[in-house]
Amino acid sequence: MEPPKRSGESAAHLALKRLAVTWACGHRLPLCATEVRLPRCNYRADVAAATPGISAPNAAIAIFECKASRADFLRDSANESAVRNELVELAERLRSLREMIGQHRPDLRRGEELFPEFDAIDLRGVQHETHDRLAARLRVIQAKLLEGTKFSKLRRWSCATLMYLVCEENVAAPFEVPDGWGLLVREGDSLQLRLRPCLHETSLGHRVAFLERIASATTRGELRGLGVLEAVHENSPWGANAAQQTREVQRS
Repeated sequence: MEPPKRSGESAAHLALKRLAVTWACGHRLPLCATEVRLPRCNYRADVAAATPGISAPNAAIAIFECKASRADFLRDSANESAVRNELVELAERLRSLREMIGQHRPDLRRGEELFPEFDAIDLRGVQHETHDRLAARLRVIQAKLLEGTKFSKLRRWSCATLMYLVCEENVAAPFEVPDGWGLLVREGDSLQLRLRPCLHETSLGHRVAFLERIASATTRGELRGLGVLEAVHENSPWGANAAQQTREVQRS
């Protein structure tokens, strides 16, 4: 079955997803689907795959994140711990600076509290180069922590037994690959393993939930291909709620 293409998805990214599915099926991970919402988190895997016999001692579940460009790779590859440390440092520097500004500019205090130390400081309209630079940097780091640490979070949450970065040549060097992830690089019409991943412990319950997500994504793709996705959902026990969830997945 042709992998579903998201709105705005590039042909290069779709090609990597096809190659990831082919590679997974050739490496004892034949139960797979694309665009799978993962248990334990709100992230979606480009490709998710699993071995048959999910309760077996050597059972494995895997996720494949496809990156067709270096910019796309860099957006998700920040180290969560390092970003969090920088965020703490920036927030403390900004807090200290605002206190200092308030001490030197008592006219900026709003006078709404009995004690000055609890009073808010109105910095609107105040031009302070260092303050503006730190505040701008803080907003960037906050966004990065929320949106740019996907690889790091997926590993910390042990979302899969195996995690692979799938990319074009020169998108990511092996030393840049997030800790614990494997690296699959496109060479012609196939993927070559450049870096082996670490194994992550996953519980049976999590593997079963993971497999259910794969089944759900596969069923959704089949129903969409038959042109009956909305009709089935509207007449299912889940009713309008299921249809709404499907529309949200399609938009995301």
